[in-house]
Formats: sequence, C-alpha cells, structure tokens
Amino acid sequence: MQNKLIHKDNTIFQALEKLNTINDVSRLILFVNDDDNRIVGTLTDGDVRRSLVEHADLHKKVEEVCNRNFVFEYDDTNFIDLKSYRKKDIKNLPILDRQKRLLRIIDLETMKAMLPLECMIMAGGRGKRLSPLTDTTPKPMLLIGDKPIIEHNIDRLISFGIKKIYISIKYLGQQIVDYFGDGSSKGISIEYIWEEEPLGTAGALSLVKDFSTDHILLMNSDLFTDIDYEDLYLNFMNKKADMSAASIPYNVTVPFGIFTETEKVITGLKEKPTFTNYANAGIYILKKKLINQIPFNSFYNITDLMSQIIESNQLLIHNPIVGYWIDIGQPQDYLNAKEIVKHLRNGNN
Repeated sequence: MQNKLIHKDNTIFQALEKLNTINDVSRLILFVNDDDNRIVGTLTDGDVRRSLVEHADLHKKVEEVCNRNFVFEYDDTNFIDLKSYRKKDIKNLPILDRQKRLLRIIDLETMKAMLPLECMIMAGGRGKRLSPLTDTTPKPMLLIGDKPIIEHNIDRLISFGIKKIYISIKYLGQQIVDYFGDGSSKGISIEYIWEEEPLGTAGALSLVKDFSTDHILLMNSDLFTDIDYEDLYLNFMNKKADMSAASIPYNVTVPFGIFTETEKVITGLKEKPTFTNYANAGIYILKKKLINQIPFNSFYNITDLMSQIIESNQLLIHNPIVGYWIDIGQPQDYLNAKEIVKHLRNGNN
C-alpha cells in the first residue's frame, strides 16, 4: 500500500507523480498521512485538477487540497455493508485501525462483500466416479478453464472478503498444499487439516483448535457455483438461525392431471402440476458453538449435525441459490462446468 500513501507535507506535483504509478485500483486515489502515520485525508486526481484550475500552483501542499471529510471503516467493525457505499459511487474504501492508520484498501469494483467468516473447504475425497481423471489428480485440482475447481471456489470466497480458509485434505492432498501453499500469494491465510481416516462432510471441523469468527462457512470443494455468499450470510443473521444450508430448487412435473381432495371428495383438478423441492447444495453457515457437538476426529456428516439441530429445536434454515450450481460428481457434470466457463469468458454470464 505504500504507493497509495503520501505525507501531508508533500506537494501536488509529488502527488501527481505518485498518482501516475497507480494501476491496481478502480479510482486514482492517495491516502494522506501525518508524522504518526495516521490518515488525515484522501487525494484524488480530481482534487488535484480542481486545485490547479483554481490556484495554478504545483507546489501547494497536499494537506491544503485533500478531502478531510473522507469515508472509512474501522478494522474491528463486524460487518461492513459495501452495497451502501456503492450506491454513493465510492470506489475505494480505506480500512483503518483505531489509531487511524491504514491497514488495507477495499476496491469496491472487485470486492463483493466483507464477510466476518472463516471457511473450511472439504477436499479429502477420492472422486472415484471421475476415474481415471482422479487416479493421479485429486478431484478439487481438476481444471475448469485455466484453473482448478477448488481455486474457482477460493477466488470467489476472497471476493466476499474471506481471508482465512482451512482445507481438509486426504487423497493426494499434498498436490493441493504444493499449489496454494500458505495462501499468501492470494493475500489470504490457508491452513491444512490432514485427515488420517475419512471424517465425513463435517468431522474435520473438530480438528481446528479455535476458529476466530463466531460463524463458520463450510463447503464442499467440488462445487462450481456463483453463489452470493453475502445473501446467504445476511439471511442467516436476519433470521437469527443456528445454521443455514444453501439449497438448489429442484422442480418435479407430474405428467398427469392431479386431483385435490378433502375426505375423498374431489375439490379440484391440477393439470400436470409442477412441484418445487429444495436440495442440499453442500454449502453451510453455522454458529461456532455447534462444533462442540461434533465428536473429535471421528467420521461425522453435516447431515448428522443438521438432525441434531432439528431434534433440539434449534433453528435450521435454507437459502436458495440464484444462479448456476454444479456438483462435480460425474463426468458429465465436469463437462457441463467446463462449458459454463467458456460462456463466462465470452461475457455471456
């Protein structure tokens, strides 16, 4: 971020030199700091132009020109509503600590949300149904377009502000470790949970010593989807649920006329009706405290936890995915996902 910081005593000319080097954010902007590295204002190329038109002075100090009434958020804010900033046409949102020092910059053109979640991706399965493709490559590492299935998921999680990801691995897991490392190349932290024995779809959660967020996102690694994680999270929080499962609408059309009846008396006729059911999409948000119900280092499926939640009268909800979703379990599913990527590249999303 150093190329986006400028000291308050620097001149407009020096600011122009710095602005000319910025090429990795949606709007040319500098953050003006003082001797204690506290941010005291922002300076855009528009601010500079307006000053030059009015004063024609390249040696004017930036503290005289900068916007001191700038918008920012503190790093310890639990949830930041980026949509509200987009409505105000704000492109770059600085995140400061309580001493007003710059920690990071959110580019609202590329960042969809800032969700206070840590995530676990389940990536230990064998993927037998995709053999021979998975004989030497773990299923999450099969390519869709120019990158592995799991990387599509990780990149989408990053775009929703998720910075810490755990990946549970077993079969050929070292390939995943070698590819992503500690996650620093993507600006995040990745930690690996090795399963000595298969732990099902939720057992690996018990092996994490302590998640740092109050709510956890859990997902399968072999999904290809454009799910809106913010919508999933906000619905979960607004309904004060204990757990939310993403769902896929599944329509069934009956090819006959169906009677509606009351006590054997026909009250109506529906011709070839369609019924909508909702299938489990393999993506969940749950309260961290629920992990205490998962037996340590034992085979345990997420459906077991869902059954416990229902039996104990806790709140389990579902949230339909609006968009595409493919569970890559069969060769045809894999082909379908690769076809979708072609359309996305061509801008036909």
